[in-house]
Amino acid sequence: MLTVKKEKEKKNGNQLPPIIFGTSSLGNLYRSIDYKTKRNIIEECIEHSFGKATFDTAGKYGAGMALEVLGRSLSDLNIHPDDVVICNKLGWYQTELLTPEPTFEKDVWFDLKNDAVQQISYEGIMKCFNQGNRLLGIYSAKMVSVHDPDEYLASAKDEIEKEQKYQDILEAYRALAALKKQKVVSSIGIGAKNWKVIERIAADVELDWVMIANSLTVKSHPEELVRFIADLKEKNIEVINSAVFNGGFLTGSDFYNYQKVDRQTLEGKILYEWRNSFFTLCNKYNVKPAEVCFNFGFNIPGVSSIALNTTRPEKIRENIMMVNKKIPGAFWKAMQEEQLISIPVIR
Repeated sequence: MLTVKKEKEKKNGNQLPPIIFGTSSLGNLYRSIDYKTKRNIIEECIEHSFGKATFDTAGKYGAGMALEVLGRSLSDLNIHPDDVVICNKLGWYQTELLTPEPTFEKDVWFDLKNDAVQQISYEGIMKCFNQGNRLLGIYSAKMVSVHDPDEYLASAKDEIEKEQKYQDILEAYRALAALKKQKVVSSIGIGAKNWKVIERIAADVELDWVMIANSLTVKSHPEELVRFIADLKEKNIEVINSAVFNGGFLTGSDFYNYQKVDRQTLEGKILYEWRNSFFTLCNKYNVKPAEVCFNFGFNIPGVSSIALNTTRPEKIRENIMMVNKKIPGAFWKAMQEEQLISIPVIR
């Protein structure tokens, strides 16, 4: 079992571990993976975690497949339920697959046997919570949140419907508060890509943690978001920074924030030009792009943990060791000089 440097232990307040293991790959995100490989991923996470392994999952991941695989793998590995922490982002309910591919997201999930529908309400969240635990088998989620409330709001046709949907979200959190009061779960959070929605909900709901996806990376780090993270820290709300590779694009894939990049568009060309310059600097200073992404995202004041996901079991230990990886100050200076980052890097 690995140890983390003392300054990181202090930073995390010994609440959330520095690494939380994402499970979207268990749901066949981008590619289909066999069960043995998935089980090996879980085994490596258990073996190399900082203390008790914490897994982040969701009904959306493979339309429940990730939940099923996580529970089955932990059981096959004879892991006691008290020896892991499971975070389940709720709001997507597994249904029968009636179309050639799932309806909730196009072209990113492979070989699914189910579909999923969004259910955000008091009753909907309770259904998702109960179904999630059934899919996990003998395991249960202790960290819970509402998943993708930003997408739910964005689907509104007008401001009236948007306000109605926001009330649905508040009702969903009322359900989670009831579960916490009954001590069925230990903490309540939120998982979203649009941090402005997180900011709005955090003003109305008592949260223990937030998970921000795609928004706080070496490529994208608005100053107002950095200030918001600092404000959350002042309120003792822990921040999990997720998708620090912008859906894999910053480490070499063609998907940026889970959408395939079109090189022929102006936006696509700009993204690839940024990445080319980024990779050139990484080569010059002998650092790996993944290490830089992790280091930047982890060291923003207020960030407690990084959520990491992989399809390769052999990468787990290497990924975890990035917690203690130092990036040369000269590299960050060069990044600023070439205007590849827009905020000072605090080291």
